[in-house]
Amino acid sequence: MSSGNARFGAAFKQLPLIAILRGIAPHEALPVGTALLDAGWSLIEVPLNSPRPLDSILALAQAFPQAMIGAGTVLTAAAVRDVAAAGGAMVVAPNFDAAVVREARRLDLACLPGVATPSEGFAALAAGAVALKLFPAEAISPAMLKAWRAVFDASTLFLPVGSITTANMVAYRAAGANGFGIGSALYKPGLDAGVVRANALAFAAAYRGF
Repeated sequence: MSSGNARFGAAFKQLPLIAILRGIAPHEALPVGTALLDAGWSLIEVPLNSPRPLDSILALAQAFPQAMIGAGTVLTAAAVRDVAAAGGAMVVAPNFDAAVVREARRLDLACLPGVATPSEGFAALAAGAVALKLFPAEAISPAMLKAWRAVFDASTLFLPVGSITTANMVAYRAAGANGFGIGSALYKPGLDAGVVRANALAFAAAYRGF
């Protein structure tokens, strides 16, 4: 296992929830990052369609070396290189693009591509994905995930992403989800860091209480 994947595995074992900070501005990054780490989170994603995302990634990576900081909405191999240059250690995408996964692996970044079919899932794993982002989760029900789980290797990590709440986590976990990406229910642009911390604690408690 590469060091990038090993780092992801260690953080995932601690708490398998990825904070998706879509729309975060650089001046918010450190207060929100502190709130998340205080709540026990160590997987943090800054989508590249946020304001000056590479500045936020750089600030978070420098301030919190113990965490796994990365980017979301990574659509090209060039974007993977930008994330690596900013100190990111993880790339997440809404889709599966083999070139993105291969470039992430070449640079030793953990890669979580988005997949919506078993064929995409198997192809993503073959390309080097460390885990599969089931996206959008609204279109992939717990029943569908249960069917996927029956045909994928037991070690495959599945993370539903999209409209995940503390309530619907239970059904997905029962169906075989290993973790989740949490977006607007955790963070919205301008949200006070104290509120983010409270949200993060609630999600962590819901996950651990299953």
